[in-house]
Amino acid sequence: MEVPRVEAGYRPIHDRIQDFGEVEQTLNTHDRKTQASRCMDCGVPFCHWACPLGNKCPEWNDALYKGEWEQAYRLLNATNDFPEFTGRICPALCEKSCVLNLTDHAATTNRENEAAITEAAWREKYIAPQQYERNGRKVAVIGAGPAGLVAANRLNKKGYSVTVFEKNEAAGGLLRYGIPNFKLNKKIIDRRIALLEEEGITFKYNCAVEPNALPEGFDAYVISTGTPQARDLNVPGRELKGVHLALELLAQQNRVLAGMEFSNNDRVTAKGKDVLVIGGGDTGSDCIGTSHRQGCKSVTQIEIMPRPVEGPEDPQNPWPNYPRVLKTTSSHEEGCTRRWNINTLEFIGKNGRLTGVKVQPIDWKPNPEGGRPLMVEAGKPEIIKCEICFLAMGFLKPQHPVMPDNVFICGDAQNGASLVVRAMASGRDAAKKVDEYIMKRA
Repeated sequence: MEVPRVEAGYRPIHDRIQDFGEVEQTLNTHDRKTQASRCMDCGVPFCHWACPLGNKCPEWNDALYKGEWEQAYRLLNATNDFPEFTGRICPALCEKSCVLNLTDHAATTNRENEAAITEAAWREKYIAPQQYERNGRKVAVIGAGPAGLVAANRLNKKGYSVTVFEKNEAAGGLLRYGIPNFKLNKKIIDRRIALLEEEGITFKYNCAVEPNALPEGFDAYVISTGTPQARDLNVPGRELKGVHLALELLAQQNRVLAGMEFSNNDRVTAKGKDVLVIGGGDTGSDCIGTSHRQGCKSVTQIEIMPRPVEGPEDPQNPWPNYPRVLKTTSSHEEGCTRRWNINTLEFIGKNGRLTGVKVQPIDWKPNPEGGRPLMVEAGKPEIIKCEICFLAMGFLKPQHPVMPDNVFICGDAQNGASLVVRAMASGRDAAKKVDEYIMKRA
């Protein structure tokens, strides 16, 4: 408690909005070890309890503090297959439950420590391809997102011959096609996939597989296809050119950075335009940051729910619940008008192109019958001028037919849209169930 929390912080705004490089900076080795020393090895480690993967933060923080970098990585990797991903994009549920956060709102910097440990492991070659004895059984993984990759990795280590079928041209799922490069450089994904291939996992790209037509010749199947259906907004004018689902922007921009070309007619770009983002979550934030880097004129973000409280805690939603407090991301810092309690009524256009969105301030009142509060008007309709609009309102939970006993569903495909760390935990659980299923029939 005598050492203050110090975060690495972000690159200067005027610098980072000029490119899609990662915005987060790093601390030097001495300062990183000092931050790890803040972990108090609590009698009840709530960080371990809060993490969907069960990461043992006190153990690897202690190893990091002592300079035992390889031991720190081994402890971290025992529960987390790909800490280079979560170390960059996880909202750090562990930090929200850190005793230091509960006492003085200055949690141990677990997420940054995690990223630093893993990069040191790659740099020092603590991470190296391994070969595993094969058991003669084959498993197909459908979908190469975080859940599928973890399932494939775990099953491969147990000796199964694993083939991953991916509908896109590269692996990663939303890690690659939903999260901008300024949060997760795609070379980080490529590095891990190359390792998995060296260890014997087969990847088949541009290969869409339907649940009712699974490939033959496998002892078991893991369905990890995520939540492909985004929540749409079916109000008048939805067909206007300039209204896009968020992933139409994010996925295309990542593909452009990977070298893919699009015609001017197909290109989704905010360059020189007033931008409206509908949806107040992380995906909406990613649209804001991407719009700035494309050269937009302005960005407005609206959210139908009320404005969260100004942190550090919400008295109406105390620990151990996740704190519902106002979150300001690096993208928000780059410039954005943010509004809450705003309902979208209509998309307005001219000659088939979007020129604005009619919205109305609303409020919420308790439902006398219980359940979801009731929306009530709280102001007159108005028009927000924009030439391009991104819908970032989440995803619909997929529905699956009844599957045979040897088919296991995991990640967002099973639970609906959630965090990458939860998808990874679900993939790990699926691998365990597959192994138990096959071993019982051995």
